[in-house]
Amino acid sequence: ARLSMKFGKVGKAAAHAAYIAREAPYAGRLNKGERLEAKAVGNFPTWAEDQPNRFWQAADAYERANGTTYREMEIALPRELPPVQRLALVRGFVAQELGSRHAYQWAIHNPQAADGHEQPHVHLMFSERRVDGIDRDPGQYFRRHNAKAPEKGGARKGYGPYSGGYLSKAERVAHLKGLRQRWEIACNTALAQAGHTERIDLRSHAERGLTLPPERKQLPSEWRRPETRVAVLAFRQARAEHAKAQAEMAETLP
Repeated sequence: ARLSMKFGKVGKAAAHAAYIAREAPYAGRLNKGERLEAKAVGNFPTWAEDQPNRFWQAADAYERANGTTYREMEIALPRELPPVQRLALVRGFVAQELGSRHAYQWAIHNPQAADGHEQPHVHLMFSERRVDGIDRDPGQYFRRHNAKAPEKGGARKGYGPYSGGYLSKAERVAHLKGLRQRWEIACNTALAQAGHTERIDLRSHAERGLTLPPERKQLPSEWRRPETRVAVLAFRQARAEHAKAQAEMAETLP
């Protein structure tokens, strides 16, 4: 199970939107065994409804230099569900978390995992700017918000409990944990409704009372090395065999 939240800086939004939609220079990835299961956009202003990339180009051009142009959730999807059920799960979660409040774009990628099976996941990219029904052109949309006269300023920034104010580190952690818990509930509900016994658990090993050391995070550049993948997969196999042996011993010995 995995749900991570990322932020995009000015100048990165349009390129990243093309990346998740597998457009322009990234279309070639679909010729290497990866599948683009589904993609969708929503809540864009009228000037970007038919050209979503125009929205992200405007964000790159008009957001303040040290601001963020987008947030992105990257979420692992269960292999046990077929594509149509994964699609329903994603659509339901997007409606729950973003609704009609933020412009968004998402895509479900399904490359081959290290074990040779599917690795479905969704990239959910969205703007922190809130949809308020005011008609603004691209230059005004990303301008600083005017609380006294909203029609004269840009769309207000604010996602979740963040409404333009400062959040402490503890508040940010609590918000991310709450988001991960809501995804855990949505995913496990979908698995149960489909008749599967598998469940995800987004708690850490320590939170679950396990003594297993966390696996070291691999950078993409490291994971692309064949020797790194072989070593990590061998480690995972050995750990699984050790856990199985311990369970069998516990059943045999009083």
